Amino acid sequence: MKKLAFRRRRILQIGAGGVAAGAISGFGAAPPSAASGKGSRPKAAGQPFPRGVSLPSAPPPQPMSPDESVGVAIIGLGRYALAQIMPAFAAARGCHIAALVSGNAGKAKRVAAAYGLDEDRIYNYENFGDIASDDRVDAVYIILPTGLHADWAEKAFAAEKHVLCEKPMALSATECERMIAASERAGRKLMIGYRCHFEPYNLRAMELMREKALGDLRLIRTAHQYRTGMATPAENWRLNRALAGGGPLEDYGLYGLQASLYLTGETPESLSAYTLQPKNDPRFQEIFAHASTQLRFPSGAVAQLATSYDSFGMNAVSARGAKGALVMEPATSYSGNAMVLQTYGARETLTPGTSSVQFAQQLSHFAKAVRENAVIRTPGEMGLRDIRLIEAIYKAAASGRTLALNADATLKD
Repeated sequence: MKKLAFRRRRILQIGAGGVAAGAISGFGAAPPSAASGKGSRPKAAGQPFPRGVSLPSAPPPQPMSPDESVGVAIIGLGRYALAQIMPAFAAARGCHIAALVSGNAGKAKRVAAAYGLDEDRIYNYENFGDIASDDRVDAVYIILPTGLHADWAEKAFAAEKHVLCEKPMALSATECERMIAASERAGRKLMIGYRCHFEPYNLRAMELMREKALGDLRLIRTAHQYRTGMATPAENWRLNRALAGGGPLEDYGLYGLQASLYLTGETPESLSAYTLQPKNDPRFQEIFAHASTQLRFPSGAVAQLATSYDSFGMNAVSARGAKGALVMEPATSYSGNAMVLQTYGARETLTPGTSSVQFAQQLSHFAKAVRENAVIRTPGEMGLRDIRLIEAIYKAAASGRTLALNADATLKD
């Protein structure tokens, strides 16, 4: 996007190691908590092409005017990137895939061919610094395990690229603060991939809460859970504390935490929590299997959140007020979400749109923010707030106490 002319020309040497994500070791089986960021840093490395994922049979159309479209490099070619994010570019406005970054050369070439990208648009984790001088790339989308987000955001900002980063933002509030500081130093945008802020059912739920369709909000309940297959931290990065943090709360449970925040429009003033780490289960050597939380908001509303990697599947959010209830199940899926609004004497099934548009809408919003220097709906500060809350949840669970919070989600003294 040469017409934006927002970068100096320089080549940076930004290195990254080659330890396979599934082979991180040395973190033991100590009781998990919010990751501290101490110890050996995990490294990005290429993984095999994910099973069951299909690539386009023909390259998607290129933008009519590349100079007016935000060129995005995809960092990490895992299942989510290949099956959800990259296909969504075809329906997104004002952006296109400009490059790939992967540690698996064969996979990268296969994906590049499917998307009509020349091989000079392929970067790896060793030569990523060279992307600084590639004017075809204006931004990156980081789709790596959480433990890699902070380091790769800093590398991207050092290369003077804008950053869209998958949720959760990072493993700790300290890492989030590093990312925000790097964004500010570079003068580049930082957005977190909170897709539900672009999904029609969740957007309509937010509108209904602002309209007080339920009256004064009293109770929110969320459940985000499934039973993960048998594996060890070396086999599944979501079970690896250095890559994923404390467990399902940061991953699936974050949707419930987010829902409680955007439905109330508030930050909780206090919270209590409980966590479970089963013994003698290879899946939970390093992380919790289950976390439940109760949040109390300044308005008096209460949220009860449950998330698990060892429970029969559920994806639900409900809100109850003095005049009615809103039930969403599924609530935060990639597609097929459902919503029922019930008030005294009436029950209505709402169909505000097609859930699957959320990915393209998210990309379009990011592109507009970059092109027009517009405000981002899901900025780094939102990601920081959520990680502060997760750290507080783990602390409350460990202490068995209810903890008071400041308005910025930090703990009160």
